[in-house]
Amino acid sequence: MADPGFWNDREGAQVVVGKLRALKALVEPLRQVEKELRDLGELLEITEDSDAASVETLRRDAAVAGKRLDALEFARLLSDADDRLDCYLEVHAGAGGTEAADWAEMLLRMYTKWCERRGYETELVDQLRNDEAGVKHATLRVAGLFAYGYLKAETGVHRLVRISPFDANARRHTSFASVDVMPDYPEEAVTIREEDLKIDTYRAGGAGGQHVNVTDSAVRITHLPTGIVVQCQNERSQHRNRKVAMKILMVRLKRVKEMERERDLAATYSEKGEIAWGSQIRSYVLQPYQLVKDVRTEVETSNTGKVLDGELDPFIEAFLRWDAARKTRPR
Repeated sequence: MADPGFWNDREGAQVVVGKLRALKALVEPLRQVEKELRDLGELLEITEDSDAASVETLRRDAAVAGKRLDALEFARLLSDADDRLDCYLEVHAGAGGTEAADWAEMLLRMYTKWCERRGYETELVDQLRNDEAGVKHATLRVAGLFAYGYLKAETGVHRLVRISPFDANARRHTSFASVDVMPDYPEEAVTIREEDLKIDTYRAGGAGGQHVNVTDSAVRITHLPTGIVVQCQNERSQHRNRKVAMKILMVRLKRVKEMERERDLAATYSEKGEIAWGSQIRSYVLQPYQLVKDVRTEVETSNTGKVLDGELDPFIEAFLRWDAARKTRPR
């Protein structure tokens, strides 16, 4: 970074800065705890038992250092190679029609709020809105240290029970939406052959600038060997939409290859399953009582409003501990 021409390649420089930030996030907390423990040890040697005020200060400082140690211990759960990466989060409406589309949009808002709490940057890459309300599917790019490591906990089917705002008789409805999270691998991770692609352009839908509505700026790419389809329509230029869509395609292909190699593809999708009854990882009940409960970890809370406003840390942290314990159990 001290090289005079470092910022000539802006994209390359940002990658290096990101790596430095990730390394500092790992090293600096450890150095801080080491210093605090060393200082506590020195103070302990010179503090008399009769000095009640100093003893109380030592106890208080030791409790703070203990919390920092707990945080470092938890950070060990994010030790997979992909955990530090940015990610793409996709939300798909499932069984339930307009209800499900509205629920998918609520989930999209929930994750956006969670990202804001953590200081992560978000970019809505693509969305297909439902005619009446909500979204049929949407893709959100999340940038920040350990974005994938945390959000991978959210992969699966999410179930909502509430009084429908779209039902004139105010009946209770159950809706489903699925969430998929993919790490944002470096662009060189997978080589894609041009002859394996079918590229279609179409007019971007929805309200927006005049340029968006009158030109075929949206891009849909089909990877013929695998049948994977990606699309992007949120950028104003066809070139930019194609670039983003190609990046998402590369991420999906890389993920499939990694999961096939580790023999985890079937297990992951058996966990997620069909977007309907009996397949959910978490239930959000708003009526007749208030409860959010994770099926995997059994963590629950009655404060549904805070959860839907992005307070997901208890669920994510519990999943990471549960997942680490599951992986270390003998088979």
